[in-house]
Amino acid sequence: MPTYLFRCPRCGAFERAYPMADVPARAPCPACPGVGLRRPTSPALIAPGSAVVRLIDATERTAHEPDVVGAPPRPTTTAAAGPHRRPAITRNPLHHKLPRP
Repeated sequence: MPTYLFRCPRCGAFERAYPMADVPARAPCPACPGVGLRRPTSPALIAPGSAVVRLIDATERTAHEPDVVGAPPRPTTTAAAGPHRRPAITRNPLHHKLPRP
């Protein structure tokens, strides 16, 4: 459902979600008994199925359904190391600034 921007003369801007067919010109302010007028805004044009949409959906999903972890993740290994696997080493100099576990 799209969100629309309204502006209350006392409290300022606020957003409300309405179906496109039922968008009112005025909406009650959530902070005071006043009424806010709908403000024109630019549309949010995001292609469905794009990486941005998948990221937004995953972020919203984890807010309500967080992953439960039983143990810390295993270190990644290199496939070419053979039977004596070693943890993968990063060559990025910025990673040296990160805290070590």
